[in-house]
This record gives sequence, structure tokens and C-alpha cells, in this order.
Amino acid sequence: MKNRNFALIFAAIILVMAVLACTINIGGPDYPAPAIPVSTEAVGEMQSFMETSVAAGESSGQIVLTFTESQLTSYLNSRLLAQPNPLVTNPQVYLRDGQIMMYATFKKNIFTATARIILNAGVDEQGKLKIELVSADFGPLPTPNGLKEIISSAIQEAYTGALGPVATGFRIQSVTIADGTMTIVGQIK
Repeated sequence: MKNRNFALIFAAIILVMAVLACTINIGGPDYPAPAIPVSTEAVGEMQSFMETSVAAGESSGQIVLTFTESQLTSYLNSRLLAQPNPLVTNPQVYLRDGQIMMYATFKKNIFTATARIILNAGVDEQGKLKIELVSADFGPLPTPNGLKEIISSAIQEAYTGALGPVATGFRIQSVTIADGTMTIVGQIK
């Protein structure tokens, strides 16, 4: 009898440990196909292109910045990998039909979920990049009421930070998103 109880307890402990070792996927929207490639070269291309565009803009007065899905996805991925324990992994940025669609996997403890965030990008009255959240889908989890403002401001801050030195003395005239690219045209003040 003791051996049987011991075996049941041992089996229960093993089962609990197996469950804790696994992650539980609670769902969310599927990533679109094909996946956007991630590379350190894309981040380097993006930084190099920004420097070249700024240098060319100093003589012409106009700066044209064009970002690809691969560059933005790679940049976002590199920023997340720099964090010690990122809450968000596997970001994918799609630039289609005038919108920025971001997909990512959120992980908290043993739970993972896929999220989709859709953004509109435009220009505000001061000639600065304006990013607004259109929708957020966290799968089975409800989207909290104040989350739209928090996500909008966080993403706005991230993109402004990415533009960094370019943003100083730069007035955006237009933002165009189509066919996998985002083009920002602006004037040097």
C-alpha cells in the first residue's frame, strides 16, 4: 500500500513539474505569412541610409527616409533582445495599405499569447510623426480601456527615439505606407 501511495505521489509530482516546465499558449491572432526576415544587416542598412539621407538633405533642404518591413522588424527585434527578460518576443512589422501592423508574442510566466497591434501613422500640426493605435488584439485576453493611449504613446516614443538625431530640426511633410515600405518626407527647418 505504501509503495502504491508513493508511486501515485511521485507520478503527481512529475506531472506537476512537466506542466510547470511547459508554456501554455492561450492563443491570439496568427502571424501572417510570409515571415519578415530579421538580420543585423537590415539594422545597419537602416542606420546607414538615415545618415546618407540626412547628409543629402543638408544641401537640398529635404530629407526622404524610406524604411522596409525587414529594417523595422530587425530594429525592433534588436531593441527587444537588448532587454534582460523581454515580455515581448518575435516581433513582426508589416507595412501595408496605409497601416503599420505589428505582431508579437507576449510571454508572462508560463503563459504565451500572440498579439496584433494596428497603427496609423501621419503628421501632426507641428510636423512631427503622429502614431495612433487603431486596434489591439491580445487573443482571448480583453484589451483594457486605457491601453490604447498607453500603447500609442509608447510606440510613438519608440519611433521618435529611432529617428533620434534626424528628428531634431526636421519637419515632416508626409508619411506614406504601402507595399512593405514606409516613406517619410520632410523639410529641414
